[in-house]
Amino acid sequence: MSLIDPFKRPDKDFNALEGWTWVGCYGGYYLQANLLSDQGFEHGFFTRLWQGRGPDELAGYISAGISVHRPQQIHSSIVLEASEASSEPWPDGDGLVSDRGGQSLWVCGADCTPVLIADPATGHAAACHAGWRGVAARILPEAIQKLEARGASRNGLLAALGPAVSGSNYQVGQEVVKAIGKSLQTQGSDQDLTLERLKTCGALRHDDEPGKYRLDIRSAAVEQLVGEGLEPAGIAHCPLCTIEEEHLFHSWRRDQVKAVQWSGIVGQAATQSTQRPG
Repeated sequence: MSLIDPFKRPDKDFNALEGWTWVGCYGGYYLQANLLSDQGFEHGFFTRLWQGRGPDELAGYISAGISVHRPQQIHSSIVLEASEASSEPWPDGDGLVSDRGGQSLWVCGADCTPVLIADPATGHAAACHAGWRGVAARILPEAIQKLEARGASRNGLLAALGPAVSGSNYQVGQEVVKAIGKSLQTQGSDQDLTLERLKTCGALRHDDEPGKYRLDIRSAAVEQLVGEGLEPAGIAHCPLCTIEEEHLFHSWRRDQVKAVQWSGIVGQAATQSTQRPG
């Protein structure tokens, strides 16, 4: 497929995203969540038009003089200290949390949800790769706990969920639905009520094929974040679908090609953090 500049196409609906801004720079465009940028957090959700350029190069487009940190993603719930993931070989994990200022935290994906979390109170940040396995394994609550250990209050955290596969394009089986439902259950709650909760929030939809469902993993992740104490007004949910926007994003489910786009955020904390005991 030949790539055209999507910003020159007649249909500009993808560019009229409430709460989101496309940033143009020498080399291309990347997407920002106003919720994060309004609080001074430098970050970017990059597109397939940046193919061949990794975090070492992309970091320079969102900030200057920052260190680069990334995990070797394995679809897990492992959230690493950024200082533990500063050079090759990259350690296994799917999330990073800053432990000092000037650290850029990076995750990649091609249908899974990139989630960037920021704490305006302490300046710390986290980045997570959250596909269905990550959400089921509760990687987002793990990142929240690590930020909380750095002094964050859950109801003060901000989260931005970037482009990912949409529910209408993501067919899953019962085992995936059960795993996601279990990740949202609280102690003593009924699984049927949890599944109803997924339907109510728009994460779980009917599929005509018996035993199959349509799953909007971003909506499920939002529901999980709210259940962990984040304010709904502090969560930005990008509506762009990686499958539908083929000129903007790689998609494994669409193309069956191992190619990704990167997302990153820079922590603002001025000094090395000291975790609270416990």
